[in-house]
Amino acid sequence: MALLAYGVSFRTAPIDMRERMAFAHQELPRALSRLGEVPLLSEAAILSTCNRTEIYCALDSPDHDPVANWLARDRNVPVGELAHAAYVLWNADAAAHAMRVAAGLESQVLGEPQILGQVKSAFDAARQSDAIGPELDLLSRYALNIAKRVRTETDIGKNPISIAYAAVTMAQHIFADLSGIDALLVGAGEMIDLVARHLGQAGIHHIGIANRTFEAADALARANGTGSAIELNELAANLPQYDIVISSTGSVDHVITRQMVEHAIRERRHKPMFLVDIAVPRDIEPTVGDLDDVFLYSIDDLTEVIEDNVAMRGEAALQAEGMVAEGVERYTRQRRVRDNQALLRQFRKRADDARDEELARALQRLGSDQVPEEVIERLARDLTNKLLHGPIAALRDASADGRTDILNYLRSRYGLD
Repeated sequence: MALLAYGVSFRTAPIDMRERMAFAHQELPRALSRLGEVPLLSEAAILSTCNRTEIYCALDSPDHDPVANWLARDRNVPVGELAHAAYVLWNADAAAHAMRVAAGLESQVLGEPQILGQVKSAFDAARQSDAIGPELDLLSRYALNIAKRVRTETDIGKNPISIAYAAVTMAQHIFADLSGIDALLVGAGEMIDLVARHLGQAGIHHIGIANRTFEAADALARANGTGSAIELNELAANLPQYDIVISSTGSVDHVITRQMVEHAIRERRHKPMFLVDIAVPRDIEPTVGDLDDVFLYSIDDLTEVIEDNVAMRGEAALQAEGMVAEGVERYTRQRRVRDNQALLRQFRKRADDARDEELARALQRLGSDQVPEEVIERLARDLTNKLLHGPIAALRDASADGRTDILNYLRSRYGLD
């Protein structure tokens, strides 16, 4: 059985391609069902975030082409275009990548905290769809364990910087003083919750929150203290009131269109607007950035803030990489043990059979009035001989064949001279 990690990320694919590759969380069950039809594929999980779309799977053959062809076909992306952007990782390399992703070491913002929950959610979704077996179950347990260690035992887990933080930091670069600024947040998920908190800490004057579910927007607005909720269908009418707009929804269509922003700019008499789209697929129509007095940034435009973050966390990242290497070694060892369970069971059964056979003979001798001490001594001797016959014969053969690797390993393992 081979473990494969196949996908694209912000390192290999531009945002317009990542949009086309993205899977909404609600479509994962159907996507996993379709993926399960790929020949020789027995297990699969799909991780899809704003920065990456990856497939983790177990295959009976070390050939990634069937998975690549399925993904290209399912996402309506030319096979050649996908091949140019995709990475292919097998076995230990795939496990290391999964651990690095879960720990935030592969994130655009090094160490960002949301990815751990996203990885857990991806494997949970696959588990609920009966798409996970022993291979991915083992991978998910080790990936999440190492990620939690990185979060708690290194400085990456202290004062985590997120995409949300980067977006607010960029807003502070545009507006020197946020105390008189009004901001509109579109969405009500974890990312928008973080943005609201960062804006509140930055001293923003007022925060409006628009969401498809008004109750969720209202709850977030109340928690923030300086916010108010807006029905999503009232977004266009309210847009002119806001200087900053930050959007992160799960919509597959544009939530904010060029027409809406054109109207807002006219109503504002061309007072500048700063918009940040941290959703993939994008919430804000890209041509909005062509308008005068509008500053539109996507998730890929947060480079400067992100590079500063990488520099600050370099030492912690080295420590985290050591944990990943340790995790991969432990995972690989456990995988080998699991793959050889049948051999171990057979070896144990042979020993149990030898024990039962010699014990039955000893009981017969006791029943024939033989001296108990002599019976026990013979039982111990005969059982020892029977159990050691195979290993001793194997050692003789190893010596005769010059297999010093086996002999040296056994000397070390059993403390022999």
